[in-house]
Amino acid sequence: MDTTMELDELKLAWRSLGEQLERQQDIQWQLLRERKLDRVRGHLRPLLWGQAAQMLLGIGLIVLGVSCWTRNTDVPGLLAAGLLLHAFGIVTAVMAALTIVFAANIDTSAPVLAIQKQMARLLRLFVLNANVCGAPWWIMWVPVVVGFAGLGEVDPAAGTPAWISISLGIGVVGLLVTWAWSARAMSRARGVPTRDDQGGRCVADGGDGIRRAQRMLDEIAQFERD
Repeated sequence: MDTTMELDELKLAWRSLGEQLERQQDIQWQLLRERKLDRVRGHLRPLLWGQAAQMLLGIGLIVLGVSCWTRNTDVPGLLAAGLLLHAFGIVTAVMAALTIVFAANIDTSAPVLAIQKQMARLLRLFVLNANVCGAPWWIMWVPVVVGFAGLGEVDPAAGTPAWISISLGIGVVGLLVTWAWSARAMSRARGVPTRDDQGGRCVADGGDGIRRAQRMLDEIAQFERD
């Protein structure tokens, strides 16, 4: 009788010990997961600051463009430069706002697979943003210089300076090479889906923070599988 009671008590104690260990492991796993997710959020903060700066740049380009083309409606070159700056400023500000919204709405309380999908969409948007708003600076610096020049007194009969044509020619070549390089990188990424190439790249690729966050999520997923 006493032996049977001791065995029952031993089983009960063993079961209780096992439950305590499981609870302890769950708590440790939750703490580790939260620390890693904090690092994921930390990797995205520089992106948010950078996109905020891009939005301000877009607003500045809009102001410059409007100021230029409204003052020079009788000068075709300055009118075109002002309208181009106006349009490019809108695109720059909108793309920055979209990237901020995507990054801010990533739900780190969701399952890891869902976070990974959100992060992949953010990276694709960021790469598109960099190619649409970053690479064109091969030529966009010229309209900016022209736009500032258009704020002062301008002789409508003056021709287009040679340096503008030369700079635009060089810029167009650089822009086309940049886009070709980016398209090649995206094509290779589709064939070999490595983490570093996911979403494609551009020359001015600043998506390292997103990729570091993705690697952190990979580590969490690996822990969960193990």
